[in-house]
Amino acid sequence: MLLDTVICALFVVAVVGSPTPPSSTRSNIGRTHRVLLNSRLSAVNSSKGFDPRTVREQLDFASRKYNATMGAYERNTGSPHPLSGRSNVRSVAKRTTNGNVPLTNYDADLWYGEIEVGTPPKTFTVVFDTGSSDLFLPFTECDGTCDGHTRYDPAASSSAKDSGQPFVLMYGAGETAGEEYVDDVFVGGYEDQTVGAAWLYSPEFSKDEFPPDGLSGLAFPEISQFEGSPLFQTLAESGNLPQSVFGFKLSTIPGESEMVIGGTNTSLYHSDTLTYVPVTEKGYWQVEMDGILRLGQDITESHAAPAIIDTGTTFVITSYPIAQSYYANISGATAHTEGGDTYWTIPCDTINSTVPTFTFGGRAFAVSPQTYNLGPDVLSSDCLAGIAASSGNGCVQPVVSLIRHFTIVGDVFLQNVYSMFDYANMRVGFAELA
Repeated sequence: MLLDTVICALFVVAVVGSPTPPSSTRSNIGRTHRVLLNSRLSAVNSSKGFDPRTVREQLDFASRKYNATMGAYERNTGSPHPLSGRSNVRSVAKRTTNGNVPLTNYDADLWYGEIEVGTPPKTFTVVFDTGSSDLFLPFTECDGTCDGHTRYDPAASSSAKDSGQPFVLMYGAGETAGEEYVDDVFVGGYEDQTVGAAWLYSPEFSKDEFPPDGLSGLAFPEISQFEGSPLFQTLAESGNLPQSVFGFKLSTIPGESEMVIGGTNTSLYHSDTLTYVPVTEKGYWQVEMDGILRLGQDITESHAAPAIIDTGTTFVITSYPIAQSYYANISGATAHTEGGDTYWTIPCDTINSTVPTFTFGGRAFAVSPQTYNLGPDVLSSDCLAGIAASSGNGCVQPVVSLIRHFTIVGDVFLQNVYSMFDYANMRVGFAELA
């Protein structure tokens, strides 16, 4: 089914010089790296339907992810995140060595690739997620929950140092627990980096559900669950990258996706359409969205809305007032609500005429029917639309109950643009694809 796990494998090659990695990856320090993404999807997937249960789980997992990272922001800064509903976020103490925090799994579009950890270096695959900030891998002493994954062995690395900080990350159906280490990590340059070595994986990280070995967040330390710096901050501040920038082109078409570390691939976008918007609150890659349009109709509730750019979320998830206004007057649009989360279906013969346009920095970027239409309901003639909503009702605090007209801009939008994340200048850029 369309929204079952979509896995996109990445392979790292140097942009300059040889098209294949050199024998010593350490020689690549200071070079831009291009990360190619290959999807398991094929043309036959266009006929697949969606599973309502999986949709609900994805929205619930997004709620858990943002509850966790908003809570981490408060622990790390001493103040609630400006987008959080202060009365709804439970009081938390400053981070301790054994605090339990909830996170989401990634039962959706997964963009993952290779990193190397340790001395001598060992290769692992990790999801690259701009909506979180931590790097973790399965530990050699992990029980059967880590079976099938490549395991990290600090004892086999001469550069590994035990930080003595245990961690417990709470997921929807269990917990991921382990201990923090500091070790050399290579993805565009070698630097000391905090790595969570997990001796227990949540069921969501079983090999069947989650083919990569681990996860690497690319956001800021304010939302980190760990003590150390997030991976890209470490790389950016090391001086080992040509630019403190990384860029994405995301696609489910094999061979048409990549991530670049240390710069962007200018051949993949029209530079005259490149538009930057500043990060408005450090923690997430959070910017201000000018608004959303549907066939020229202005969704006024979306004006000047905070937006978090999140490669780790499939949907565009917004507040209920914005979504309700968006779907108003669409013939046959049906809301499906469970707890605090709502998704919409639209008759398949008309859904492609209801696609949105998002405006950032004064430039409009259209979403294609191919990424907005997430497939048919096998039990009806309706198709799943790519904009969902979260309100303030459910047992897990829904993500947008935390916010005032806050929008999580996920892969439904990001597959339509080249996106770049500029750490040095604290901004996000979008450009039309070439």
